[in-house]
Amino acid sequence: MEAFHSFIGWLNGYLWGPPMLILLFGTHIYLTIRTGFMQKHIFKAIKLSVKKDEKSAGDISQFGALTTALAATIGTGNIIGVATAIALGGPGAVLWCWLTGVFGIATKYSEALLSVKYRVKTSDGTMLGGPMYALENGLNMKWLGVLFCVFTGIAAFGIGNTVQANSIASMAHETFSIAPWITGALLAIMTGAVIIGGVKWIARVCEALVPFMAVFYVIGCVIIIVMNAAFVLPALKLIVVHAFTPMAAGGGFAGYAVMMAMRYGIARGLFSNESGLGSAPLVAAAARTRNPVRQALVSASGTFWDTVVICALTGIVIVSSMLRNPSIDQFQGAQLTKAAFDMIPVVGPLVLTVGLLTFVFSTILGWSYYGERAVEYLFGKVVIIPYRILWIIGVFVGATLSLPLVWDLADALNAMMAIPNLVAMLLLSGVIARETKKYLVDGDIDDAAPEDYFKEIS
Repeated sequence: MEAFHSFIGWLNGYLWGPPMLILLFGTHIYLTIRTGFMQKHIFKAIKLSVKKDEKSAGDISQFGALTTALAATIGTGNIIGVATAIALGGPGAVLWCWLTGVFGIATKYSEALLSVKYRVKTSDGTMLGGPMYALENGLNMKWLGVLFCVFTGIAAFGIGNTVQANSIASMAHETFSIAPWITGALLAIMTGAVIIGGVKWIARVCEALVPFMAVFYVIGCVIIIVMNAAFVLPALKLIVVHAFTPMAAGGGFAGYAVMMAMRYGIARGLFSNESGLGSAPLVAAAARTRNPVRQALVSASGTFWDTVVICALTGIVIVSSMLRNPSIDQFQGAQLTKAAFDMIPVVGPLVLTVGLLTFVFSTILGWSYYGERAVEYLFGKVVIIPYRILWIIGVFVGATLSLPLVWDLADALNAMMAIPNLVAMLLLSGVIARETKKYLVDGDIDDAAPEDYFKEIS
């Protein structure tokens, strides 16, 4: 087992090494150009995200699809991931993380567009979509779609289930001295009560939970920024300058190289918003939307909130706090965010704990849907109920065990998920450009696509 864990660690380091980071960030930039810098439409996307498109085909609202995707992406990556990036890459990593979000908006838009464009309708009226259907119906590469689903179905139990439950249980034990098995049991019951109702129940819970948890966390960040007011501008200057200039030791930070800032900032940004992994398109396909571009814009707004806003706030909070209090150990990693929130008397640690608890629980809900869609593609509807039962059991098991191997394996499988999805986007970039021109540049975003833009399956 130790040898296998060592192999997975090596594989994970290779898969998330410079080649993958270059491929993902390069795809972000390429699709930004191919879509005519669609980021300029982000405020239109935000406006669309809160509108209902009831008369269009789909299972859930556009906002429901967005919040379900955000539920799966807004999590420990926004809080702990940013802190780890700063510890390993220095303050400049915050800017590279932010830039990954800015350019990643185009990739999230593109993968959602393809998901809706090539989605299918089952005999009972359910909408299914994702990279596997784009690969099968757009490129006649079903074998690659099958691989995507295999990687997704397995990775979901790691990144979206067991390790998330373990995070909640560990935090509850450290903060409130609650036994992990009690947390696991409660979490399993709560998860089961939601996912047994399928995507409509998941979306309904996420519509209520995601805005609350995001606003709750943002308020905490704003309070710290106000407390650190005198250090915010110096922190912003340090973040921007160090992103492009090697930093000498001093000012509370040791020396860092620009390449380290780029490497860890880009990597944590990609982990945070999942743009390019192919996960969010799985739920985008379920949205009630009159054309593919409309939902693609809504999905793209998720990356804006996840990385451009929340990750940036976390970065400013941490760097300004470290400038205010140089005694904070810059190499603490995950503890940097805790040290910053500890500055708020009494309620600071509670705000962070509640924020993480809600973030992690919502991730379990969002990824349950991702995994379910993947295994349904492989084995059909007969596997849905057994999968949900197994998912609930996984939540309890994850809360009671230490799972470093599962975490590493999930990271590796996430990279493997990304490759088929990137193939689909790059080879179908012409379709993305044409649909964008049709509805966003030359046409009207409110135009309805032909009713046969999705095919029916048994």
